[in-house]
Amino acid sequence: MGTHSEFGSVFDNAARNAGFVLDESQRTAAALLGRLGGELAGRRRLFGSPPRGVYLWGPVGRGKSWLVDTFYDTVPVQHKRRIHFHEFFREFHFRYAAHRHGPRAGERAVRDLLGEARLVCFDEFHVHDPGDATILAKVVNALFARRITLVATSNYPPSGLLPNPLFHHLIEPVTAALETALDIIEVAGPHDYRQSAPAPATGFGRGRYLWPGDNAQLAAAGLRIPVPSERRSVAFGTRSVNAMAVHGTEIWFDFTDLCDRPYSTIDYLHLADRYRHWTLSGLPVLATADRDAVQRFANLIDVLCDRQIPLNLIAAAPLRECLSGDHLPPDIHRTASRLALLPGAADTAAAAGRSPGSRGSTPRTPGRL
Repeated sequence: MGTHSEFGSVFDNAARNAGFVLDESQRTAAALLGRLGGELAGRRRLFGSPPRGVYLWGPVGRGKSWLVDTFYDTVPVQHKRRIHFHEFFREFHFRYAAHRHGPRAGERAVRDLLGEARLVCFDEFHVHDPGDATILAKVVNALFARRITLVATSNYPPSGLLPNPLFHHLIEPVTAALETALDIIEVAGPHDYRQSAPAPATGFGRGRYLWPGDNAQLAAAGLRIPVPSERRSVAFGTRSVNAMAVHGTEIWFDFTDLCDRPYSTIDYLHLADRYRHWTLSGLPVLATADRDAVQRFANLIDVLCDRQIPLNLIAAAPLRECLSGDHLPPDIHRTASRLALLPGAADTAAAAGRSPGSRGSTPRTPGRL
């Protein structure tokens, strides 16, 4: 697919094969990705500016990841990488620390992680922590210094990263760099494909949402509340967390132990490296929980969903009620959309996860969104 027009037809064909038609915002994004694909396919120069990247942002379930999947699978670039931003951020943090006393530590960390990659696609580009904003600036500067073309998906425009007004100034240099180097396009069509799709039978969707989580319901699901003697302290790195039970690669946590303590997304990634099936009980109505605990819960769901780790979630109320409230973190719509993939949750998640402008449904979902 060596030209802009040839590359652009890829998206129409892929959508047709998936049983849907591109909406206007998807078509605009596809045109930008088609332009980039054509430039990358025809690029022969070793010097000069790299092609402009693309930054897709918008509500959950609008096809951002599907568009980038289609682009990435088709673009004829030998050295390319697709990676979830959580994973890259963790590894960059460690690599940067290893190089921090030498020159150009950020570029050396990126080289360690990406090798000779000329194209990098990030999923779920976001930052909410002021400390992470400093690291993100190093990531972005290092990527552009190495002349890497960036494609990213996000629920936020660059100007909406780190929305807390007390710290937003920390992200403004990153925002300026992204807006200079990338074409920014909102993908906000009328359909939330995740809400209209059946829950998948593999990965994260192999878990379930259980409410009220009484003994009869748990027994029907093949679960039982662990007894106190099963409680374990699980170590990872220099830290530890209390688990209600551990059986091989299966682990059971209580919401308070895992989310109401100062654990980071990197900590959850460490645990996800070791345990391949999770149960989390005690999910409260989040409006009654500490805001930091709610943000950690959102981060945890991101990690488990992106790692395709099944989750049994035992809650105090239907999902719609658990995720309602006026002062929840901005990621809660993505959390609701992802939890709707769990059998038993979709019928209660729709109202919490539906973004303004969502109308109706489509007969089929365009893959991973």
